[in-house]
Amino acid sequence: MSIVPSIFGTGRRTNVFDPFSLDVWDPFQGFPFDSAVTNPNSLASDTSAFAAARFDWKETPEAHVIKADLPGLKKEEVKVEVEDGRVLQISGERSRENEVKNDKWHRVERSSGKFMRRFGLPDNVKIDQVKATMENGVLTITVPKQEEKKPEVKAIDISG
Repeated sequence: MSIVPSIFGTGRRTNVFDPFSLDVWDPFQGFPFDSAVTNPNSLASDTSAFAAARFDWKETPEAHVIKADLPGLKKEEVKVEVEDGRVLQISGERSRENEVKNDKWHRVERSSGKFMRRFGLPDNVKIDQVKATMENGVLTITVPKQEEKKPEVKAIDISG
């Protein structure tokens, strides 16, 4: 609930003191740039909102595991590539829902557009054994690690 009058907000609210209203006044709304929520027709803001897809990268003793939340995407809409030998690139696109002239949108918060993320991989990975799976909107990429070569230790006899 917001107690700030609508003259400072977006003018969406019919009753400023409505305790059941879900609209919250945002003092930075539209400044300096519109967001995908306030301006759903802005392609640039749609792309930047979707580009903020969240990724987790953890290293286990056996592999590097990268996970991304990509809800609503099918595996056919996501591309995983390794380029230049050590750069993992994840890209895809979420299409905007088709608009029907008679529809009246009350809120648009789901982002759409293209996204791409790149990760530089360390030297100790097996590039030819990278695997990717997609389940319930979560992309999991497993990059196996090479076994570390332990240095040979040769004992030297001390004479004298």
